Amino acid sequence: MIALPLLRAGEHVVGIADMHVSALPGDRLVTYALGSCLGITVHDPAAGVGGLLHVMLPTSAINREKARENPFAFVDTGVPALFRACYAAGARKHRMVVKVAGGAAAADERDDRFRIGQQNITALARLLHRNGVAMHAQDVGGVLLSRTLALVVGSGDVVVRSNGQEVVL
Repeated sequence: MIALPLLRAGEHVVGIADMHVSALPGDRLVTYALGSCLGITVHDPAAGVGGLLHVMLPTSAINREKARENPFAFVDTGVPALFRACYAAGARKHRMVVKVAGGAAAADERDDRFRIGQQNITALARLLHRNGVAMHAQDVGGVLLSRTLALVVGSGDVVVRSNGQEVVL
């Protein structure tokens, strides 16, 4: 039997190709094992709305059917879904604070043929730029890194844990 970690009240785990949005100040949204995937947090401090998305791949063009089934798997379909869900909860685009972690290489540059981590970072940066949204902080890239990303909805604090170290974005 596998022991699952006990969640604290108000803690929501966002799995791979998953998303969660909350307007409850006591909620903490967390995602684990960000390698080449990206964890994207958005927070509107005035509305008290926050969201976390864990995307795997840069573009839904590689599998339109899968994108229809689960838009959260891709940067180009998951990020708009995240923003729409936050808007529905009362957030406004001009107040959104965006912070990102992940996008690591699976191996050194010579062996990371597909460069999914870098492709994810590039796709996100282009999408945000095209829509007039700033990326306020990031902890991205590196080689063979696994990161945990957490957002505290009430404060907007974003913490990244990797290799036993915690960094506040």
